[in-house]
Parts: sequence; C-alpha cells; structure tokens
Amino acid sequence: MTLAIIGGTGLTRLEGVERLAQGSADTPWGQPSAAPLRMRLQERELLFLARHGDPHRIPPHRVNYRANLWALREAGATRVLAVNAVGGINPALAEGHFCVPHDLIDYTWGRASTYFEDDLQQVVHVDLTQPYDALMREHLLEALKQQGVNHAPAGVYGATQGPRLETPAEIRRMAADGCDIVGMTGMPEAVLARELGLPYACLALVVNPAAGLSAGSLSMEAMESVMAAGMQQVHAVLAEVLEAG
Repeated sequence: MTLAIIGGTGLTRLEGVERLAQGSADTPWGQPSAAPLRMRLQERELLFLARHGDPHRIPPHRVNYRANLWALREAGATRVLAVNAVGGINPALAEGHFCVPHDLIDYTWGRASTYFEDDLQQVVHVDLTQPYDALMREHLLEALKQQGVNHAPAGVYGATQGPRLETPAEIRRMAADGCDIVGMTGMPEAVLARELGLPYACLALVVNPAAGLSAGSLSMEAMESVMAAGMQQVHAVLAEVLEAG
C-alpha cells in the first residue's frame, strides 16, 4: 500500500526525508497544485503533493482538488493522509495541539467538488457517514500516543471558503454547529478521495485560536512559528504510521 501525503512544502524539507522522483502533472481535470513527489522516509516510500503549490502560492479556494487527488491515484497512491493547519474552536484544542477529526461540516461554495457531473449514465451519490477512514484514524491515534503528542482523538472539522480568516460571529456560529476546528482545505478533498475509492484521513495541527477566542488579533507570524514547530512532530507521527504499515 502506498501512502500519499497532502500538505505544506515544509514536510519535504525535514531531516530524514529523501526526494526520489517527480511524477506527472497532467490530469483530465487540469494541472494539480504540483506534480506528485515520490519520497523516502524511514526506509519507506511514500508520495507527497504540495496542496498550495511549491512555492506556496495557490489560495484555498483556487486549489484544483480534483486534479490533486487524481494525480496521486495515478501515481500509485492507495490511501491519502491530509496534513492541515487549523484554528482551534474547542477550548481544549490550544496552539500546538493535534486533532484527528471524525466528522466535518462544509461551509465552502463554488468549488468543483465531484468527478460525477457530466456525461453520466446515472447520478452518483457517495456515502459520507464516515468522512474519514476508520483504520487510518486508528493508526494516526496510535502514532500520536506513541510520540506523546497532545491531541484530541476526535473532532468536527469546519471547512470555510477562505482565503480570509473568519469573523468572531462566524466562529460562534460554527461552535454552535458543533465544530471543534476550522480550516479552509478539508473539503472537497474528503469527498473526492471517497469518489476515487481512496481511504482518507486528516491530521490537523492547531496553529491559532479561532477569531474572537483570544485577547488580540491573529498573527500570521505566530501561526507560522507554531506550524514550524509542529512539522517536526508531524514528521515523527508519519514515521510511526509508515512503520505500522
């Protein structure tokens, strides 16, 4: 089984990660954010795709999610792990904590969110009763436990449109809806992976309290600092997941 990671380019620059080969950037759905990269970590091969491009320049609402997932499947991916930087809505999820969400709410709009819309013999509906793969979540939770990393074993991911951050009123609404974390890229990745038959899970790193939940305004510099520190932990967790098979 070949694990594919979708995340930020910082993951490819960590110690112990070896770049092996670049894949194709051509799909029936246009160009992916970047060509899939085959890498080696802990003597295990995996695929990586930079969600926002390399360099990081594609905003969340402009990511070609259909091309990204298609390119990974064509490169040989059999399961997909999304690494996401998120804001914390649940007070228990402070900066630097991880969450392995079990459910999500989609607040995005206008994004191409299915492969099944043109020239169909019949309409296709996919089941999202469990948006994230149960076995992959188990492996992630065990890896986080082995690494002693602060984390929530479940949570609801609220996917917003971006690229702007949310207002305090929007975050209050999302909290009332049951969201624990907020990000901009969780959908339509999850549903597209399901349509392609790719088991999919999310490892979310909380890089800031959501709008209105801290004393001051949100700082991009502070978020990037938390993200940089968290990538080292992501590296260790990925190594554990690969070891578990």
